[in-house]
Amino acid sequence: MATHNPPRHGKTGKPIDTAKLDQVVAKARKASEERAAGYRDQALKLYPWVCGRCARTFTRENLRELTVHHKDMDHDNNPPDGSNWELLCIYCHDNEHQKYEEHLAALARGTGKPAKASANAGSAATFNPFAGLADLLNKD
Repeated sequence: MATHNPPRHGKTGKPIDTAKLDQVVAKARKASEERAAGYRDQALKLYPWVCGRCARTFTRENLRELTVHHKDMDHDNNPPDGSNWELLCIYCHDNEHQKYEEHLAALARGTGKPAKASANAGSAATFNPFAGLADLLNKD
């Protein structure tokens, strides 16, 4: 008959109190759900029920597929005016988070650029699409 060995901490080797761990996880999930319910309801009142990426429209029947995306990826940054939110369908929302994860992975590898140092930063645009417009309008 095998004896029950509780899980152990990977570094210290001490037994893990799973009851306490379960309690902490449950409390964190509940707090997260309460936060999410608050800003989701607020965002649904502020913005039209349209995905900000693919423009898919939503009704009460499929509203559960419309999510609130935090533009700065900080889920605790919930200004009352909703300036940090955008409504995205679940597919576009997953894609946004995937792009962010890939960006973080590239930074960790040293192959990515920090968000503030984008490709266009520091270089001015040289092409002027309206360069000859005045001449065209002045032709008689």
